[in-house]
Amino acid sequence: MSASPTSVADLSKKLDSRRRNEAASDDDEVVTHPQVVPDPALGLLELYDDALPHVYGYLLARCSDAGLAEDLTAESFLAAVNAVRKPGAPDPSIAWLIGVARHKLADHWRRAEREQRGLRLLEGGRDRVEDPWEAAIDRLQAREVLDRLGAHHRAALTLRYLDGLPVPEVAQHLDRTVHATEALLVRARSAFRRIYEGEEGSP
Repeated sequence: MSASPTSVADLSKKLDSRRRNEAASDDDEVVTHPQVVPDPALGLLELYDDALPHVYGYLLARCSDAGLAEDLTAESFLAAVNAVRKPGAPDPSIAWLIGVARHKLADHWRRAEREQRGLRLLEGGRDRVEDPWEAAIDRLQAREVLDRLGAHHRAALTLRYLDGLPVPEVAQHLDRTVHATEALLVRARSAFRRIYEGEEGSP
């Protein structure tokens, strides 16, 4: 028995209606559930208010210059944004941000040392290597002495003794070999001693 024209037309309408509904459903799924990866930097933004005083305080304590600390803090957060967007990046945390700030501070010291090295070459100056020195020192006076050291000496002593990093990590931050870093620490301690003992002996 053949189907009537009316029943065929009705079936065709139902099929067309189903296809339209399925297409609309697919469109709704695309719109409602977009396959967009969330920006990892949003997590960093949520951490910003809590982390800012820690990062700035870390930098200020080590460079003793509010303007420089502000600039390095801004550079640290910009570097952190770029870092968290890379594959395999760790979840942002205050400790991780301070590590980023440490790298930025080391970068600053390296730039300053290159400038000072250029000046020393022009003046014909050379560093002297002396034996290491260990002694009990006044913390406040020690910070004042650190501020008077060259950037490379200040960087080495800060990373090694204030941050407590082992020599291989200090070497990594300063982009030097371990052997070169050990020699740098010897010179830095000697330079520190000359200034510190000179101030202690002053009237």
